[in-house]
Amino acid sequence: MSRTVIIEKAGGAEELKLVDLEVGEPGPGEIRIRHMACGLNFIDVYQRTGLYPLTYPHALGMEAAGVVEAVGEGVTHLKPGDRAAYAATPPGAYAEARVMPASQVCPLPDGISFEDAASIMLQGMTVEYLFHRVWPLEAGQTVLFHAAAGGVGLLACQWARSEGITLIGTAGTNEKCKLAVENGASACINYRDQDFVSEVKSLTDGKGVDVVMDGVGKDTFERSLDCLKPLGMMMSFGNASGPVAPVSLLTLAAKGSLKLTRTTLFTFLADHARCQDMARHLFDKVESGAVKVNIGQRFPLDQVAEAHRALEGRQTTGSTILTL
Repeated sequence: MSRTVIIEKAGGAEELKLVDLEVGEPGPGEIRIRHMACGLNFIDVYQRTGLYPLTYPHALGMEAAGVVEAVGEGVTHLKPGDRAAYAATPPGAYAEARVMPASQVCPLPDGISFEDAASIMLQGMTVEYLFHRVWPLEAGQTVLFHAAAGGVGLLACQWARSEGITLIGTAGTNEKCKLAVENGASACINYRDQDFVSEVKSLTDGKGVDVVMDGVGKDTFERSLDCLKPLGMMMSFGNASGPVAPVSLLTLAAKGSLKLTRTTLFTFLADHARCQDMARHLFDKVESGAVKVNIGQRFPLDQVAEAHRALEGRQTTGSTILTL
């Protein structure tokens, strides 16, 4: 049996239930993994609330790290006893153990702890694809990154610094802004006290930035377009404040022939070889010291509802994990 967090209908954090489930044996292309730590991310909130619909009942959680217990037919990149980590579909990582598809599960180097791995797989590979797969950035370019003190944001600050990219962040408190700068942001704007559009223009001598990376959504989207220089790229990758309203293509033309994409990590992870390459790139960054893991909060699995409330309430910094 495995303690597993499920929901039986969409709703608030009170819908999260901890139950005992049979785990079973892996079939072809699957593994059974025993988790040592699980990650918490905003996509879990989207699924819990129904913004990203699920069939019910359904387990939640998209990333974890642990030890492979068994492998099914056809699995060659993992074997029983291997340390492994993943950010993968389908949801079900909030569990002591599970059977799941093996393709997006990645061998974990000995130099990275289970807790660190569980906290960076989804967020770290999100940063990897934003910087290298969507529209590869070059040293000397400038990025505006919203929510720069969150889990993805702090990794992005460090990643940008390691690549010679100037990152301007936004955050909701002076303390969070300070944290972003300490992690590599060249500047961070407190959006509650300052107009981030005018501040970005001031910081870039009126030119604007090459790229905006926005996981906030509704509250920041329109003004973010005004931060871009002509031919700039808007990367929308999340909806923490709600989904973005429909956009007129003529708006992109009028603001300087802008480019716009709405990306999702799991499109990039769907290809096995690319997924494994992204994970290795992330692990190399961590092992080299270029990216340091920042676990801001730890919650026991049976306090998952409290963890969700803290995340939704913008009360977290860095990454959040569930311990087992």
